[in-house]
Amino acid sequence: MSTLILTLPLTPPGPHSPFGYLVSPDGHQIERQGQAAPALLPPQGRAGETVAVVPVRALSWLRVALPQNLPLNNAPRLRAVLDGLLEDRLLDDPAQLHFALQPGARAGESAWVAVCSRAWLLQCLQQLEAAGRPVARIVPEFAPLAASAEYFALGSPGDAQLLATSQGEEQALALLPLAAAPALLAEVPSQNEDSPTLQADPAVAELVEDLLGRPVQIVTAAERALRAARSDWDLAQLDLASHGRTRLLRKAGSAAGALLRAPQWRAARWGAALLLGAHLLGLNAWAWQERQALAAKQAQVRSLLKQTFPQIQVVVDAPVQMQRELAQLRQGAGGISEHDLEPLLATTGQALQGIAGASLPQAIDYQNGELRLRGLDVTGELSATLRERLAGSGYQAQASDSALTIRPEAQP
Repeated sequence: MSTLILTLPLTPPGPHSPFGYLVSPDGHQIERQGQAAPALLPPQGRAGETVAVVPVRALSWLRVALPQNLPLNNAPRLRAVLDGLLEDRLLDDPAQLHFALQPGARAGESAWVAVCSRAWLLQCLQQLEAAGRPVARIVPEFAPLAASAEYFALGSPGDAQLLATSQGEEQALALLPLAAAPALLAEVPSQNEDSPTLQADPAVAELVEDLLGRPVQIVTAAERALRAARSDWDLAQLDLASHGRTRLLRKAGSAAGALLRAPQWRAARWGAALLLGAHLLGLNAWAWQERQALAAKQAQVRSLLKQTFPQIQVVVDAPVQMQRELAQLRQGAGGISEHDLEPLLATTGQALQGIAGASLPQAIDYQNGELRLRGLDVTGELSATLRERLAGSGYQAQASDSALTIRPEAQP
């Protein structure tokens, strides 16, 4: 499973407008990258997802205090509240803008709101949808609440800018002209291990080093997009949110892909594989022991049958053959077995004693070790009580055609 990560252009795209793209097999490595029109973009991997990255210049960030008891899962209500909170702080009509809350936002607390042109974002998504590259998630290239302060030099030599993350108590973003970098970084140590990193686009790396007199770490736009795609942000909110079930399936597929391929889950995958292998080995060993024990018991039964009845040469079903031989011996010696008429009648008579409403049978039929009594009430509590008593004596009763058939219970 691979992930297709697209960087949206700053201007409204057309069918032939280039999108920056990269393909990652695990969310941490770049398999290939480039620029292409929507129809020529690589397809996403099977069960993968397409992630759109919004450039930092296309977004504005505003801090708002969300009201208590605000239903965050009610998109129309949330949109109306955000319109009211931000209306006086926006240069454009709120209806022309798209809003998205930070991950984990809660009612009654302050939260960051991402703001961008709604028409521009819709046009980007529609071009990708028309080209068969539907976007599953939209993430910002940079966002507030970064874990630590970092500095990025972006753009081209003629339009270079400096982005600072995690500024102030609210961990905000600051985007300034590159000319302001010396003043901003004057008090930031460059040799301390704990000092913020200074990163730059390849196009402006030399310019930044000459301006600041310190080395920079070169980070490409594709590497920044890959990092952004790993964040928890999703700007596809409110009216841009996908269908709930589809989003859940896509997120589940993405999580499964990360679990199967991401490097940080390698130890967990090995552990799960070893655990599964140990269980399979244990089950196979247990099954082999059970088969051996069963085979030993069957061999003992066959040996006992042949020792007791030497005339039996071929053992097909040892318990049945032994029962048959015992019955023949009993019959030859004049003994009585549970299949004979006398035990059947005696046991049935004892079972009928004391049952209210029990009557004598009108006819008795005995054949092949089964006793059939006609004329008894074989329904209701009488039949249930009689069957229970007979079962306690090793016999079973079955009612059919106004008759009760009694036979010894089958031996295991």
